[in-house]
Amino acid sequence: MSMRAPLLVAATLALALPVTARADDAAVAGNFTAKFEEGGTTCSPNPVTLARGTVKVEVKKTSLTVNIELIPEMVGVVQKGGKINAKTKRVVGTTVVGLSARYSVAGRVEGDILSVVLVAEYIRQDTNKPYCEQSWNISGLREGAVDKTDKSKPKAK
Repeated sequence: MSMRAPLLVAATLALALPVTARADDAAVAGNFTAKFEEGGTTCSPNPVTLARGTVKVEVKKTSLTVNIELIPEMVGVVQKGGKINAKTKRVVGTTVVGLSARYSVAGRVEGDILSVVLVAEYIRQDTNKPYCEQSWNISGLREGAVDKTDKSKPKAK
C-alpha cells in the first residue's frame, strides 16, 4: 500500500461529510435586549416608532433567522465572522393602512454585543410603488450577559 492511499481515503471522507455550521456561526445565535435609534427616514410622518425590544437570532445549519418584535421574520444565510444579513421573504402587510413593507437587517454579533441596521422599505398597496424608507441602528446585549460598559458601582449585598 502506498503512502498516498491513506491520504486519498481521508480526503474522500472529508469531502463526503455534510457541511455544518462553524463554531463561530452558532455564536451569533441568542436573544438580545436591544435599543433602537432612528438612523434616517424619507417618511413624513414616520409609519413606525421603535425604541426598545428583543432581537432573536437563530441558526439552524446554514440558515439564519432574525425576529424583532412587531417586524415579520427575516431569513438569511449564515456568514463568517459573526455577520448577519437577512430579509423578509416577500413584501408583507404593516399596521399602517395602505402600506406594505420589505424589511432587511445587516450587521454583526461580536461576543455578546449585537450591532445591526434595520431598514423598512414601505410600498403603497394601491399602486405597488415605493412610498418611503425608514432605518434604525440597533444595538443590544445578549440576555444573561454582563454589560462591561456599565460604570455604575456594584450593589452591596
